[in-house]
Amino acid sequence: MASQAKRRKAVGPPDALQEEGEESDSELDSEEEDEEDDDEEEEINEEINVEFEAHSISDNDKNGIKKLLQQLFLKAPINTADLTDILIQQNHIGSVIKQAEVLEESDDDDEVDADEVFGFISLLNLTERKGTECAEQIKELVLSQSEKNCEQSLVEQLDKLLSDTTKPVGFLLSERFINVPPQIALPMHQQLQKELTEAQKTNKPCGKCYFYLLISKTFIDKKAHARKKGSSTHQKDELMFSNAEEEFFYEKALLKFSYSVEEESDSCLGGRWSFEDVPMKPLRTVMVIPADRMDAIMDKLKEYLSV
Repeated sequence: MASQAKRRKAVGPPDALQEEGEESDSELDSEEEDEEDDDEEEEINEEINVEFEAHSISDNDKNGIKKLLQQLFLKAPINTADLTDILIQQNHIGSVIKQAEVLEESDDDDEVDADEVFGFISLLNLTERKGTECAEQIKELVLSQSEKNCEQSLVEQLDKLLSDTTKPVGFLLSERFINVPPQIALPMHQQLQKELTEAQKTNKPCGKCYFYLLISKTFIDKKAHARKKGSSTHQKDELMFSNAEEEFFYEKALLKFSYSVEEESDSCLGGRWSFEDVPMKPLRTVMVIPADRMDAIMDKLKEYLSV
């Protein structure tokens, strides 16, 4: 898949104008230096074409997947190394996104590691993996956050759903770097659904799921949130989704709530949470989607993300 990105360098504010004849010595001394920086300060507005390819998950992807999992979980007590190992082990489902092979004659100065993972999609069947450390930690994270942020009725529903071994729950993972376009999500989700169907037919792990659990990276206007304290369920138009397509999962969710990760986020893992100078509060939004609603979600993805 090809994507176009625009690279732009910020330009600082213009220097204050001085009265004629009042230039300071320091300004004269720095004038030559400022001229040298002119090229760097000029706006860069070039289009960069990047081709992405999907590959089966392999051992070479371990570090890349783990890094993306840490981006999702931040400082939550989840054994991401254990989770990564399981996702690699069950590589009959799931894909990673990598940059397509660049021709040797390319004059691109930016060298890209052929094994660099720009995103991935997979699923952990929490019911099948009951007893494994990461599966139990994920369930505990979701339940503990629901107890802190939700009414008791929702907590009980969620607890019952995660405990019912007759109706397996699949933890859906779809993570990517923020500059990878959402259009890549459509073929990735479509392929995953095909792989899950095939796994069910051949009695391989992860095949049958009655529900999908999703933890989405979201954020909300900090000032607006301050005026509406006490609610963990936000209107769809209040939430901004880091992965834009996950808005359609939110629409079809049976259970949903959000919790703050503001204290866990930093500039490396959480990004700079602001949008057009509006301070944003980083959240994680938990959703439970019945499996029989996935076809409708896929139709929405086709409608909005087809290229």
